[in-house]
Amino acid sequence: MAGPTRFPRLRARDLEGLDVDLPDAFAGDRNLIAIAFRREHQTLVDSWAEWFEARGGSDPGLRFYEVPTIGRIWAPVRRFIDGGMAAAIREPIVLQRTFTIYGDVAEVTGPLGISDRSTITVLLVDRAGRVLWRSTVGCTEPTARRLDEALAAHRDDPTAGDVRA
Repeated sequence: MAGPTRFPRLRARDLEGLDVDLPDAFAGDRNLIAIAFRREHQTLVDSWAEWFEARGGSDPGLRFYEVPTIGRIWAPVRRFIDGGMAAAIREPIVLQRTFTIYGDVAEVTGPLGISDRSTITVLLVDRAGRVLWRSTVGCTEPTARRLDEALAAHRDDPTAGDVRA
């Protein structure tokens, strides 16, 4: 039997220009990761950011990250794309928690079992990079409830496996 899914080792850059290694850069005991593949996915990502803003203060071990994943063809204009995102955001905390990946998108989707890039994938990942929970929708009340259940389960049993919402 295969072990839990793990976040792949990848090089990324935050929107302040700092190169980071994932999953090492995920600083929480539990990390909510919103992976987006298209610009129009930002509304779905923002719904999870709002949930985190409401929830994050009561759970000091929880962090939120946005991970736009962009094909290799766009790497030559990374400064322009990242600069546009940074100019639109301007908040240092959001710039520091947004990690862009440019390259072979399959290096993200394959190891994480993501088969649909027409929507976002949201993962709960522990400090070791293990995927504890996943969803492919924006934040809705039922999905947030399932995430709360996963968070509670992983506080009580940090070895619990991958759960799909």
